[in-house]
Amino acid sequence: MEKIHSSVALVERPSPDDLRVQLVDSERSGRKSQSDLLQVIADQVRFLHEQARRILEETKEAENLHHLACNFKKIPGKIYYLYQRGSGQKYFSMLSPEEWGQSCPHTFLGGYRLEADMSWTPAAKVEKKDNELRLIDQILDGNKTLSAAIDMDRKLPQGQITFN
Repeated sequence: MEKIHSSVALVERPSPDDLRVQLVDSERSGRKSQSDLLQVIADQVRFLHEQARRILEETKEAENLHHLACNFKKIPGKIYYLYQRGSGQKYFSMLSPEEWGQSCPHTFLGGYRLEADMSWTPAAKVEKKDNELRLIDQILDGNKTLSAAIDMDRKLPQGQITFN
């Protein structure tokens, strides 16, 4: 039997230094991630600027509402109704337009609830405000529960497991 020899042609391998492949251009990648981070910061600055503008606007409106004519002591939690006389003078009343009925003497401008912090919430937004306050209370209650659990965990001896 004849031996079959095949000749193998060896190919020279490149040196390990030649095998390094640059998959990412670190300089361009670094600039891109910096650009992305700066964009996030710019978005946050715009958001904070808008929040500050809104707060200043609400504060000015609240200040104006507090300086309107009012012949009673305002109590937080109550809704008061804003009217304007023919002379242009604005004033608060405890009577809603529905309570006045057809005999409403002046132009109704809107209802506002006086909040505990002495800010004003337009009557149309009271439900939304109440929902936000409930959510805040839930978050705060959740934090209290979490804090209590953490405190209790710290008081337990190492390795002790409790089941509720």
